[in-house]
Amino acid sequence: MAIDRYSYPFTAIVGQDEMKLALVLNAINPSIGGVLIRGEKGTGKSTAVRALAKLLPEQQVVEGCHFGCHPDDPEDWCLDCRERARSGELPVTTRRMRVVELPINASEDRVVGTIDLEAALKEGSRRFEPGVLAEANRNILYVDEVNLLDDHIVDVLLDAAAMGINTVEREGVSVSHPSRFILVGTMNPEEGELRPQLLDRFGLCVDVEGIRDLDQRVAIVEKRAVWEDDPNLFYEQHAESEQSVRSQIAEAIATFPEVELPREMLRLIAQISIALEVDGHRSDLVCARAAQAKAAYDSASEVGVGHVGEVAEMVFAHRVHSVPFGKGGPNLGEVIARMVGQA
Repeated sequence: MAIDRYSYPFTAIVGQDEMKLALVLNAINPSIGGVLIRGEKGTGKSTAVRALAKLLPEQQVVEGCHFGCHPDDPEDWCLDCRERARSGELPVTTRRMRVVELPINASEDRVVGTIDLEAALKEGSRRFEPGVLAEANRNILYVDEVNLLDDHIVDVLLDAAAMGINTVEREGVSVSHPSRFILVGTMNPEEGELRPQLLDRFGLCVDVEGIRDLDQRVAIVEKRAVWEDDPNLFYEQHAESEQSVRSQIAEAIATFPEVELPREMLRLIAQISIALEVDGHRSDLVCARAAQAKAAYDSASEVGVGHVGEVAEMVFAHRVHSVPFGKGGPNLGEVIARMVGQA
């Protein structure tokens, strides 16, 4: 098996458990709506995202399709696949998921793609140059420093993530294609904030910081040195744990739609939203999906109180306007733990 020299094993990352869990939950159920990772540089954000991609199962795609359409999902096919299907069965191949990075200075055309207007007006044909959203379909879209992107570009990304489709319209000509992806954004709050309306559109949010534990800091340096010296040996040392997590994710992807979500858990989620005075109902929907994904990851047949408690802080961290008991009181995690503990 060829080893990607730049792919550090996911299970070798020291600490940052909440960030890793948020990524895994989105891999199990992308409809959670992505994850925003806030924090300092050099805390393993990019490493974790690339490492996660290596753990996700291979997927079937239509061979030669720019968008990686699923051969068994004709309702989501692009226009090209629909036309090719009229001539016979579509050829199928497999591929690994990959991380598509959005450059910080990307224009709207680079993100959504462009239509050849001259060809459209003269020949009546719809020639389309795919953009980043086409590459990202059924992959991971990674946006570093998302808070420094133009608000309009962020809106476009979040709209595509929510709808699962990208539509480009120019001079009365319209082209649409599937655009379902796992959205991962990172930002350093010291360099500027995202508008609250955009923050709320990310399903989950985690705050990361440099590890303060002495032994863990030493372990980070030691592991990195071994990795840089002999990445193949390092990978072999972690092959068993990597395969274990890979299998756990694959099983959870297959079973999470069957995980039961009891009504009392929905009531608990609603109670937390009401107590924290969050706006709208998106938090309830996201919390239910994330708890369901966590239950599937734990091989549970139904969502329990513990699953809600483990995902709630990620769901509400970027949605609360203020902690109920003020700055001198318990933090958000402690407030949620008390409410979950009383359930």
